[in-house]
Amino acid sequence: MAKATEYLSRLNQLFRRKRAALLDDLRATLGTTSRTTIFRILKAVGYFTSYSHAGRFYTLRYIPKFDSLGLWSWRGVGFSSHGTLRSTSVFLIEQSEAGKTHEELQLQLGLRVHDTLRDLVHERMMAREHFEGVFIYLSSDPKKAAAQMAVRRKLHVPTHVPLDPLLVIDVLVEVIHHRREEAAAIAERLRTAGRHVTLKQVEEVFQAYGVKKTADRSH
Repeated sequence: MAKATEYLSRLNQLFRRKRAALLDDLRATLGTTSRTTIFRILKAVGYFTSYSHAGRFYTLRYIPKFDSLGLWSWRGVGFSSHGTLRSTSVFLIEQSEAGKTHEELQLQLGLRVHDTLRDLVHERMMAREHFEGVFIYLSSDPKKAAAQMAVRRKLHVPTHVPLDPLLVIDVLVEVIHHRREEAAAIAERLRTAGRHVTLKQVEEVFQAYGVKKTADRSH
């Protein structure tokens, strides 16, 4: 009993200095190298493992002040009331009205989750759909996923950005010299020449200047 009280006192001292600690910090504080002893003490007190930094940080259960999504961080170390990065990612997808892109999840979690999302999709713990050039990660429930995509489409308001006049000239010059080529080939030629251009931009030029029809008549 006295030993247990001493361990708890040492833990409290450690976590008063820092809100999250590594296993080496716990070893030094408790004066033991035994993982079994360390985790028995942590379990008795209650603790969380970080979802970031490969789960290498620990904090006591009473320390985190989780936000409405169950997230809390200390000096860039992320913790979740939902547990691991996998379970947290699933929760954030499931509770989202319009699904999530990787970038949206990255912003919320503070780290890249490409590998985690790929694994969860592979294991059918979530779904994904390609939309406007990016993947939208969705609930594993088909009905809920369909509802999420409906909201995503409703929220998406396409914005028209005027084409760069110099880009238009570059595309039209390529069309003059390669009249039989499709937009994809023209875009590839320009990229090879060092021009930053997307297929969508080239297609917009084709549509705006009637290039497609001209190219069709040349066949």
